[in-house]
Amino acid sequence: MPTVTASSTAAAPRPTPVRGRELREFGPNWYAAVMGTSITAVAGAGLPGRPEWLHALCTGVWALSALMLAAVLAARTGHWLRHADRAREHLADHTVAPFYGCLPMALLSVGTGTLNLGPGVVGAHAAVVADVVLWALGTAASVLVVVAVPYLMVTRHRIGPDDASPVWLLPLVAPMVAAASGPALVAHLPADAHQARATLLLACAGLFGASLLCVLAVLPLVWGRLVRHPLPLAVTPALLLVLGPLGQSTTATGNLADAAAGGLPAYAGALRAFSVLYGVPVMGFALLWLALSAALLVRAARAGMGFAMTWWAFTFPVGTCVTGAATLARHTGVHPATWLAVALYVLLAAGFLGAAGGTVRSLLPARRAA
Repeated sequence: MPTVTASSTAAAPRPTPVRGRELREFGPNWYAAVMGTSITAVAGAGLPGRPEWLHALCTGVWALSALMLAAVLAARTGHWLRHADRAREHLADHTVAPFYGCLPMALLSVGTGTLNLGPGVVGAHAAVVADVVLWALGTAASVLVVVAVPYLMVTRHRIGPDDASPVWLLPLVAPMVAAASGPALVAHLPADAHQARATLLLACAGLFGASLLCVLAVLPLVWGRLVRHPLPLAVTPALLLVLGPLGQSTTATGNLADAAAGGLPAYAGALRAFSVLYGVPVMGFALLWLALSAALLVRAARAGMGFAMTWWAFTFPVGTCVTGAATLARHTGVHPATWLAVALYVLLAAGFLGAAGGTVRSLLPARRAA
């Protein structure tokens, strides 16, 4: 699948098989498929009152995401080893470099799925160990990309006044994913390891703040570009990327509140209250943005928008809103929050099927021709 850029997607390029010279064009945007698959499993497993069959289905989807992660990591390693010049060109391109933010989020989301769904498949101990490794690697990578990509944008990239794009949010939201997934590990630390538990929670809170403030700095630039210069048709689904930091930050505050009793008991009540006071208005804005994006997507579809890699934006951002709504339902006990989580999950499932189906359909003709 060629790397999708703002300048190259107007014609909605089709994916190509990863074979021989095609490996040269295997960009970091492939991690988005891993993210979208894993969040479909994680969000479904966390739905309030989910049926048992859904848990079993989500376990299968999580296993698929783990296999996809291994395959994409192998292909990306081969890309760097065999086509380092092309990899450096990707880093030098301001429309491609932000997709490196997908790598840590893929690691983190598969890790979360492993912790929540993996015990029945690989055993509880192996699931925890795998999540610890993936969380550590994903968090380190998220800190790296949230510094390195903006650094490249400032020092190397040539960016015009109307080049701002929702994909700029990808490296910025990666630390928020780490902040949302880290608190679950508190319960697996020794009960008497008070310093370790408190340190982990404070680190997650720091990641939350770093990501949130970066996103708040970039969102006005994205909105300013949208009102002055519309996105190319094939890039229109990227509008949904704005939902990522909104839903993920709501999830992060809720997860921090849930884990605080075991790590920061003095602040447990305050964090629980903050998770609701923060999450409700942020989810309100997320729904507003979802409605605006839906209207623009309908407009783009009528204008002939075809399948492109950007369709994976229908998955992970919406999935974070599912987990955010589920967190609010858990903390407030308000039934409409549960209904919202279920409705958003139906939308997520449809988006996943559409993105996955489009990817498979785009690959098959090329394979038959080979």
